[in-house]
Amino acid sequence: MATTSGGRGRHGLFRALGGRARGGFSPAQTMVLGFAGLILVGTCLLALPAASATGESIGLVDAFFTATSAACVTGLQVRDTATTFSPFGQAVILLLVQAGGLGTTILATLVALILGKRISLRERLALSETLGTHGPSGVVRLVREILVLTVLAEAAGALLLFARFALEHPPGRAVWLAVFHAVSAYNNAGFDLFSRSLRGHATDGFVLLVVAGLIILGGIGYIVVLDVRRAGLRWQAYSLHSRIALATTLGLLALGTALFALLEWHNPRTLGALPPAYRLLAAFFTAVTPRTAGFEVVPTGGLAEPSLLLTIALMFIGASPGGTGGGIKTTTFATLLLALRAAIRGEEAVVVAGRHLPDDQVRKAWVIATAAAGWVLGLTGVLLVTEAGHRLTEVLFEVVSAFGTVGLTTGLTPQLSPVGRVLIALMMYSGRVGPLTLAVALAERRRPRPSIQFPEERVMIG
Repeated sequence: MATTSGGRGRHGLFRALGGRARGGFSPAQTMVLGFAGLILVGTCLLALPAASATGESIGLVDAFFTATSAACVTGLQVRDTATTFSPFGQAVILLLVQAGGLGTTILATLVALILGKRISLRERLALSETLGTHGPSGVVRLVREILVLTVLAEAAGALLLFARFALEHPPGRAVWLAVFHAVSAYNNAGFDLFSRSLRGHATDGFVLLVVAGLIILGGIGYIVVLDVRRAGLRWQAYSLHSRIALATTLGLLALGTALFALLEWHNPRTLGALPPAYRLLAAFFTAVTPRTAGFEVVPTGGLAEPSLLLTIALMFIGASPGGTGGGIKTTTFATLLLALRAAIRGEEAVVVAGRHLPDDQVRKAWVIATAAAGWVLGLTGVLLVTEAGHRLTEVLFEVVSAFGTVGLTTGLTPQLSPVGRVLIALMMYSGRVGPLTLAVALAERRRPRPSIQFPEERVMIG
């Protein structure tokens, strides 16, 4: 860790997050402990009577669930945010969302910079792993750019939403609604103060497009946004990562919009209840929100079974690396598709846009996707026992929503047992830090090729 002029000082904030001068925690461990600490603080604050609208504590289990959902930018709610929590409680939730969206490592760096502290090499390496850069060079400057981008995006979103909400609410209330929903949308959190998510704005194209824009901007990843800002509209000037993330995101949004419109156009419980002129917009928003945002414009519980399956797939894929969303990430999904294409063609190398993807990255993508699928299926099986009486689709949807830090639910969340609430909270936590931590851990555990080569023997596959 960085020292003071006397050589003995340490960054207290980074030590609280797990950093030590020698033999300290790895970047993966730092992220895990940082989010755990954030959730612990949030639980204590939300359990206070002052955080409740009634003046009575909501209890530790519900406080823990809500704090985890906010810190992991998920949006699943066992208590209605608008009616259960006082302004203090709502402010705590919003601060948890902001801190969780930025990430504890980035947040700690920002605090250290504000306090005038030096950022050590270990801390720069942790930031590099968190942000997905190729090395520690320039990561502190990148953190400053991320802060500026976050402030500008949320401020712009809040101003636009205020202009709309001020037409229906007093100025003070309109400001709070605008700020809360701008921060929640940009951080892909899904918390709202309307009790019905955005279903009351299903025919308000202005609000839906602003919120959708914030969701996409926050979920596409800081690196991609800064790359686009640097290169403008020159597609070939973007990094390969940015091109894959953008192409996959646009493809999933277009496919999702088309399929939701096709499957739900005449469903009286969803798009069919809206005027025809607004159905395509609602289908687009419904395709955007599973990208880990969690806002609803039509009741999720009213979706047809094929649409629920489509939503589960979109939630599992999630957003892009380095952003505020969850899931296995768009670039992981794209890498799997590219590897599958190469295997079908009989090609040993995975090549895209004239570039060869390293074998270790392809293996990492398969490990992340396989581990995530196994974790989701395992917890689904457990919840089918603890939440007996609920359908497989409901439980699987809930688990994937928690893993992808999405926040959508078919209605199961408020009905969860205390055990189920704890398990879903743990899934939200693992969904926020799990894929990223696993990827970092795999990078850290790379070992040199052994000097001893064992005999090769084949097994039957398929």
